[in-house]
Amino acid sequence: MARVAAQLTNFTAGELSPRLDGRNDLSKYPAGCKTLENIVIYPHGAAARRPGTQFIAEVKTSSAKTRLIPFEFSTTQTYILEFGNQYMRVYKDKGQVLSGGSAFEISTPYLTAELFDIKFAQSADVMYITHPSHATRKLSRTGHTAWTLTTVDFTNGPYLDTNTSTTTITASAHTVGTGRTFTASASTFVSTDVGRLIRFRDGYAKVTGFTDATIVTVEILKDTGSSSASTDWSLGAFSDTTGHPSCVTFFEQRLVFAATLNNPQTIYFSKSGDYENMDANIGGTVADDDAIVYTIASNQVNAIRFLSPTRTLIIGTAGGEFAVYGGGDNDAITPTNIIIKKQSNYGGANVDAVPVANATLFLQRAKRKIRELAYNFDVDGYVAPDLTILAEHITQGGITQMAYQEEPLSIIYAVREDGELVAVTYQRDQQVVAWHRHIFGGSFGTGNAVCESVAVIPTDLDEYEVYVIIKRTINGATKRYVEVLNTFDFT
Repeated sequence: MARVAAQLTNFTAGELSPRLDGRNDLSKYPAGCKTLENIVIYPHGAAARRPGTQFIAEVKTSSAKTRLIPFEFSTTQTYILEFGNQYMRVYKDKGQVLSGGSAFEISTPYLTAELFDIKFAQSADVMYITHPSHATRKLSRTGHTAWTLTTVDFTNGPYLDTNTSTTTITASAHTVGTGRTFTASASTFVSTDVGRLIRFRDGYAKVTGFTDATIVTVEILKDTGSSSASTDWSLGAFSDTTGHPSCVTFFEQRLVFAATLNNPQTIYFSKSGDYENMDANIGGTVADDDAIVYTIASNQVNAIRFLSPTRTLIIGTAGGEFAVYGGGDNDAITPTNIIIKKQSNYGGANVDAVPVANATLFLQRAKRKIRELAYNFDVDGYVAPDLTILAEHITQGGITQMAYQEEPLSIIYAVREDGELVAVTYQRDQQVVAWHRHIFGGSFGTGNAVCESVAVIPTDLDEYEVYVIIKRTINGATKRYVEVLNTFDFT
């Protein structure tokens, strides 16, 4: 048989799986490569060398794993936050923010083992941070070296279901004030209820001290109307006893939380336009702007793993993907018309999804497949094709974090469990899904340098900045450095 010289015109299929060797019947085969290492694919089809990294600073504690989180205050003021073991540091304009000649730093409650379970949502200069083992925090910025991290004081909720037992609570007083006591007629409280809200009659209070299972000290925040014994009470949904929210996002002028330890399938919407007000108007006439508590009905425990606001609110659980709608076409969500419908049954990992254009890219439960959840008019619902189908080897070992660089090439970066940074040039409207892998200079132990975290912040320049934490062995010691990818040379 005569040899045929195939015309190879582009690389828009990226690195292909070894399992596709010889599959020249595939339309993507002529556009793929056996190996794409330290190479990026342009949406136009060309392949070019990846730029190197620029050293910024060593992390505070090189012996401990650290995470990067983006913070975008405005189009001109964007930051990268270094979260380590109970601290946070700040980076801006490819440099470390200093105060008095030293790295600016604030304390946090998050331990090293908890860093990659943190979820966050930002509005202007305020970022809400959730973790199931810690009360929701609010990170506020008023200047380069003026950052505060405070516990969110929710207004009147959210609460668990209203008490249906014969157990009563009696208050020592019903007016607003501190040093009040609530006394239950049967065992009701535990020591971890300190900080928990309690709705009692027409008001509510916060637990400030624990005496025993029937007596707690409280601060009454809204007059309860009466102090006499009543079965009309309910305990707060967020507490050290039941767990705190695991996920957070903004949607339709509401701050949305989800998945406490005891209620992993429940979502909590704030009042419209009042992010920290969780008043669902229990016992009153429900208004459209009241807070909402909704538990997803399912025949299995599907813990919520991520929330993604798109044309609807996408809820990713361990067992499937759901969409939240109003009652009709383009109707806003209200307490009386909220509808949640299951869209697919793939299930997601505990890694935040990445919104890209009109799609949500999420990591499947086993952390090997990245799926593209997008609305499809042909099926009148959401579909989630596998973006790794032609390169299943690229995510070997599992993914721990993802970040999206919109400019200049539309690339999703993903940190692999073994410390390799993999990436996909993604332009669905041009049929470009091209995977490539990136190895950083230096070594760790007897292997390559290890990438442990990636984050992207937008800028007003030609491209977004990609920050990474790289672990290397330097003179026999483990070092972790914050570095940033240099800009591409378009000319």
